[in-house]
Amino acid sequence: MRGIPPIRSRRGPRRRRPAKLHADKAYDNRHLRQWLRLRHITPPIARKGVETSQKLGRHRWTIERTMAWLAGCRRLYRRYERQAIHFLAFTSIACTLICYRRLTN
Repeated sequence: MRGIPPIRSRRGPRRRRPAKLHADKAYDNRHLRQWLRLRHITPPIARKGVETSQKLGRHRWTIERTMAWLAGCRRLYRRYERQAIHFLAFTSIACTLICYRRLTN
């Protein structure tokens, strides 16, 4: 959360933090909820044993689907590259190919 850069907006000043943070039940912890509330971030985290994570699933689906597409690239999945620059370059190439395939279909 501390490493998130300022969010650009069309009007008004830049926001320094997101308005809310979606997380799954693994992050259901009183200390984390307090930490987010002190920073004025709404934590819509499903509580263990109380709430279902169906509402959260709509937001997580996009991220999990994207990670699954990237996992289809064997070189990225196993992290063969030792240098971060090379890994980032292959990730960029993989994202470009994924977008190209989606646009051509």
